Amino acid sequence: QVQLVESGGGLVQPGGSLRLSCAASGNIFSINTMGWYRQAPGKERELVAGITGGGTINYADSVKGRFTISRDNARNTVYLQMNSLKPEDTAVYYCTAHISYYRFSIYSGDFRGQGTQVTVSS
Repeated sequence: QVQLVESGGGLVQPGGSLRLSCAASGNIFSINTMGWYRQAPGKERELVAGITGGGTINYADSVKGRFTISRDNARNTVYLQMNSLKPEDTAVYYCTAHISYYRFSIYSGDFRGQGTQVTVSS
C-alpha cells in the first residue's frame, strides 16, 4: 500500500526556521499534487502550500514570503521550508498527496500522513 511519513517538526522560537519532509512509499505509479495542511487547536484545517506534478505552486496568504514548498520526484518527497516562524504557525502539519498506485491494476487516491507537531514559542 501507499504510506506518507512526515518528519522535521519540533519546538522553535519565534523568528526561527524548520524544514518539514514527507516521503511517499509503496507501490507508487505516479504522484500528482503534493501539499501541506495544518490544523491548530480550535481552528479549521488550513491549506498551507501545494505543488502540482508540473511544478505549479500555491500558498496560503498567511505564509507567503516565509514558507517554501518543493519536491524531489526521484525520492517521492515533498518539503516545506518554514522561515520567520510566528506563534500563530503553531499547529499539526499534515502532508497530503494524490497518488496513482499499483494493486493488481492502477488506482488513484488521496493520502495523508500522520502529522507532525510544529510549536513556535519563546
